[in-house]
Order: sequence, then structure tokens, then C-alpha cells
Amino acid sequence: MPVSAVMGDITQRLDDAIVNSANPSLWAGGGVCGAIHAAAGQELEAACRVIGPIAVGEAVITPGFNLKARYVIHAVGPRWLGGGRRELELLKDCYARIFHCLADCSAASVAIPSISTGVHHFPPDLATQIAAAAAMRADRPGLSITFVCFEAEILDLYRRQLGSGDQ
Repeated sequence: MPVSAVMGDITQRLDDAIVNSANPSLWAGGGVCGAIHAAAGQELEAACRVIGPIAVGEAVITPGFNLKARYVIHAVGPRWLGGGRRELELLKDCYARIFHCLADCSAASVAIPSISTGVHHFPPDLATQIAAAAAMRADRPGLSITFVCFEAEILDLYRRQLGSGDQ
């Protein structure tokens, strides 16, 4: 199963599914979430209003609407509050739910952003460890996983975690 990390715009990915680093309401926000909602169009917002809210650590799936990807998996990562409020477990749960959604829709490829490392202030080194471990544990023959990064520092962390300095 190929797992890689690249710099790029997740909204332009041709993967079967992309992951939205969502807020519990599933409404459009800033960052990755806002960009995905803007690219997908009003239909995504309407679909999310019907589904949400969801709990931190959960993930749900919607169509991709105007995106190149067929599906959007909305995953709610935890806010970092110092590490004593189950943040690590909640982020692990979040990735487990993402891979469960992928199995449900039979996606062969997925693009995943760096969940919780932006406005939620999760330490990037811990977040990338959790994400890479979850991807390596994903037991889906033929599934291609790409971590799509917006910042070079995050990309470097993913590449170190994946043991791939030149992908």
C-alpha cells in the first residue's frame, strides 16, 4: 500500500476521497475546511447541515460535489489543550474513523491534510506520528494514501515519519 507526503492544494486532488479537517458543526470554516467548502460549492454546505454536528474524533462522508474527488470525509480532530485531555486518543480515533469511511465507500485513493495542527495547535511532531502510524496500519490492499501538506515543515515531518525523504 503506497503512503506518501506531498506539498499541494488538497482541493485539486484527483483521489477518490479527500479528508476535510472539519469543525464539529461541519460548517465551512477557515483553512483547509474553508477551501474545501469553497471548491465543492453550496451543495456541500447543505449536506453538512443535515449531518452535523459530530463529536471530536469522529468522521463522516459526503459526496465531493464540485470537487475532483468523489467523496469528502469530514474528520474532527481535537484541539491541543496540553495533552491531558485525551487529545492523543481522540486524534487516533479520528484517523481510525477516516479509514472506516474509506472502506465504506470503497475508495482506492485518499488525500489527507495535517489534521489538528493548524488552529487547533496540536504539536506537529505528535500529529504526524499518529497520522503516519494510522496510515501504515491501514490494512486495505490497493489503497493509496497521500498526506497533502500546506507547509514545508509539516511535509518534512511526514516524510521523516514515513521514511521517505524524497517523495
